Formats: sequence, C-alpha cells, structure tokens
Amino acid sequence: MKEKLTIVKVGGAVVEDELQLSQLLRDFSAIEGRKVLVHGGGRKATKMAERLGIETQMVNGRRITDSDMLEVVTMVYGGLVNKNLVARLQANGINALGLTGADANAIRSHKRPPVVLSPSVAAESHCVPHSNLQVGEQTIDYGFVGDVDAADGQMLSRLIEAGITPVMAPLTHDGEGHILNTNADTIASETAKALADLYDVTLIFSFEKKGVLSNPEDDDSVIPVITRTLFNQYKADGTISGGMLPKIENALNAVDAGVSKVIITLATAIDGKHGTIIE
Repeated sequence: MKEKLTIVKVGGAVVEDELQLSQLLRDFSAIEGRKVLVHGGGRKATKMAERLGIETQMVNGRRITDSDMLEVVTMVYGGLVNKNLVARLQANGINALGLTGADANAIRSHKRPPVVLSPSVAAESHCVPHSNLQVGEQTIDYGFVGDVDAADGQMLSRLIEAGITPVMAPLTHDGEGHILNTNADTIASETAKALADLYDVTLIFSFEKKGVLSNPEDDDSVIPVITRTLFNQYKADGTISGGMLPKIENALNAVDAGVSKVIITLATAIDGKHGTIIE
C-alpha cells in the first residue's frame, strides 16, 4: 500500500490575507504524513510591479511576462513569497525547503508559443493584431511563460523521504538557462501527477471560496462533485467560466494521471472534508 501524500496549493489572494494565511499554515502543518505546499502570489507581483513602474498586462487571467515582468515574478514568487512561507512553516515545526522548477531540475517546461485568439476574446483583451493573421483574428505572445514538460517526482520523493516538505514556487525552467513564469495550479497538478506513482496523493486547491460555485453570488452554492462530463456541461452553459476553467482542467488532468483525490475548497478548510470533489 502506498504511503499517503497531501499536496496543498494556496492561491495569491490567500497569500495576501494574513488571517487566512496564518490559519492555512497552521492547518497545513497539522496534516499528518508527507506533504507538499504549492503557492501563487500574483497579487503581490502586481503590487511590486506597480511600485517599480512596470505595467501589468493580463489576458483571460493570464499574466503577460516580458523581460521586466519576469524579473518581478522571479523576485516575488521565488524570493519574497516563497521564503516567507518557508520561514513561517519552520516556526510551525515543519522542515520546509523552498524550490522553483529550476532547483534540482524539479520542473522543466518550454516557452509557450504565441496564441491566436478569437475576435471576441481579442476584443476583450485589447491585443495588437499580428500581420500574418486572417481578418478578425489577433494573436498574443505571453512572453516568458512556461508550459510544463516534466516534473521530477523521484527527486521530490527523496526530499520528502528525508523529512523535508517542499514549498513550490510557480516558476519553471527550460533547460537552456531561462526561468519561465508558470501557472501555480499547473505546478500543483504536475507535481501531483509526478508523485502519483510513488504515493497515494490527495491534491487540494485552496482559495477564497468554499468550492466551485454554481452561482458566484452565493457562497453556499457549492457543487459537491464534478466529473469531466459535468465539467463540459457546466462550461457549455456558462455555469463555470473564467479562471475556474483552467483550475478544474488541471484537477481533471491530475485525476486522469492517477491522483487519488482532488478537492477545490476554502483555504481554511483543507482537511479534505469540504469543498468540491473532482472525479
């Protein structure tokens, strides 16, 4: 029987909220057995960029990462947020180690190619047209954004078996000397998939809501279970939209890859008993 491993992903909004973050770190520290923490930090990156006079550009909730923004997210994700979480976990009795994807070749990725957008999405995103596209089409270059190729589960397991709790920042590398900004939900999903052969993995996406809501205005309208079939239905009828779409897609991909349990829940309810279960 595989040993249990819990992976908790904490979003940037929670990182910004001291009360929620303190509670989450206490709850995370109390989880029995092996564990991994994955974090975001987008709001802190946006604030830091503003202080430095660097414009933040977003498309469908995704950050455009030019060379200046890459420096900001590397400093904020790999430094400020990551090391503060590590220090606070040490204070909670957890021997934590902060990692980006470049550290020990934990997660390798490739630079995302430019994406052609539909006219409706392009209009909302205020993108600059590309000369080679058909009339009505526009393209967006996300810059130094990485799409994951592989996570090294064997290396991470060696740390875990040594009693170390990895704290993963949303940064990867391409093997050619470049850091790449990578979505934190993707980091959590890929880490869970890489460790699923070695452990009985529970993946928890924690954020500021009680789960996936059928009505965004009603915090109690939690959808208890989402399968891929239901997800496609909810996506088609607009029940689920925006940034929740890639989160659930990452969760479903983790389930397909052998992750035992995936839950989307409130940051102060990471005991595995609440929220939306992804099957």
